[in-house]
Amino acid sequence: MKAVGARLPRYDGVGHVTGRTRFVDDVRIPGTLWAKALRSPHPHAGIKRLDTSKAEKHPGVHAVITHKDVPRNVYGHLEALGVPADEPLLADDDVRYKGQPIAVVAAEDEATALEAVELIEVEFEEREPVFDIRKAYDADAKPFHQWGPAFPHFGPYASRRIRKGDVDDAFERADVIVQGVYRPQAIEQLPIEPQVGLSVPEPDGRLTIYSCTQAMYFSMGVVAAHLEWPLNKLKFVGGTVGGGFGGKVDTATETITALLALKANRPVKWRWTREEEFLCSSTRAPWHMELADAVTSDGWLLGRKMITLHDAGAYTRFSSYGVTKHSFHHTGAYTIPNLRFDGYVIYTNRSPTSAMRGFGVTSVSYAVEIHMNRIAETLGIDPLELRLKNANRIGDLTANRVRLSDPSTVPVVLAAADRIGYELGAEFKQMTSEPRSGDLLPDHLLTSVARDGGAETDGRGA
Repeated sequence: MKAVGARLPRYDGVGHVTGRTRFVDDVRIPGTLWAKALRSPHPHAGIKRLDTSKAEKHPGVHAVITHKDVPRNVYGHLEALGVPADEPLLADDDVRYKGQPIAVVAAEDEATALEAVELIEVEFEEREPVFDIRKAYDADAKPFHQWGPAFPHFGPYASRRIRKGDVDDAFERADVIVQGVYRPQAIEQLPIEPQVGLSVPEPDGRLTIYSCTQAMYFSMGVVAAHLEWPLNKLKFVGGTVGGGFGGKVDTATETITALLALKANRPVKWRWTREEEFLCSSTRAPWHMELADAVTSDGWLLGRKMITLHDAGAYTRFSSYGVTKHSFHHTGAYTIPNLRFDGYVIYTNRSPTSAMRGFGVTSVSYAVEIHMNRIAETLGIDPLELRLKNANRIGDLTANRVRLSDPSTVPVVLAAADRIGYELGAEFKQMTSEPRSGDLLPDHLLTSVARDGGAETDGRGA
């Protein structure tokens, strides 16, 4: 508890500002080869022919790998948790986004590796790309993914579904229906150190991998699965990520350098250029969110209908997980008794999207809070008082049927209002997070509130 409220120096601060911190790219191993990738110049195309023979014979080249060199080419971070994998490590029959890796070269230096990449012969059959998630289910749409336009593995459904209460009744009883569409766009995480990995073959047959991953054991498991190796043959060395913000959970370089190191029997480093980071690293996903709220004239939220389209890019990666988190938070910090939510993971010919701070939650928070302002403006009600009225309280039931034991919405709103000198009505200044009663427990909330204010989890989930 000595650290609470205290001004403590960062343990790594001095190293960062003096340049003494060692990142993965600072690791120097004698005899290290440099990797460079042949990447797709097209967002969508079939691969009709691939010939690496000239690159393999180029002076200074020690290894070239394609999908044929990967023991298990298709594997995903979440496969161990039951989420099917769909993304090849190296492209096989087709490419589905611009920048997708097809073949990777390991050579004595970067210049030689780039020369060898230019010698790889590949013939493409260009195909029409899909970029707009809103058109995925159109009659004339041409899905390119083997699963169709959307991820189909949310249990028996093709969407992450939440059903709670009687939404149709709520909308019939509403005085006003407020609708809105919200579309936050892709954001590049822009780490100071780009994706970089270094794999070193050891005399005992093991591999030491220097990694900038944010998810050490995820990445170790992914490499082991691709290689079809036991975990005890891998040693991962991490520690300094070099900036990640979520984007370095994708194991972008480690497996490739491992395969090249094994083939060349030399250490191999692959450091992405800044251009590669912008072209083909994962980004925060674009979202399309449609909200419709049933509200009373005095500001109660009776029900919400919501459809979300999440742009996964060409492959799933962590998108199904992000949409699941998104669904649980789609009511924001407010108690809404009647809900109908469908969240879809849609495939497009963009680079695959992945995590970024608050994955799945920041997007829906953005939509919900703007929508609350829209409701307040429509009703002519103070926006903070609208929030306080509908704020989560002890004993309230969340979208995924969890009883709240310590919600913070009310004290946070009151503290924010106080900090900026925002004047609230007397009854709102006195509000707390205590269980609902009196005017704060209208009839429409009776089934969503624990009678004793206790907190328990209803095991039905979403």
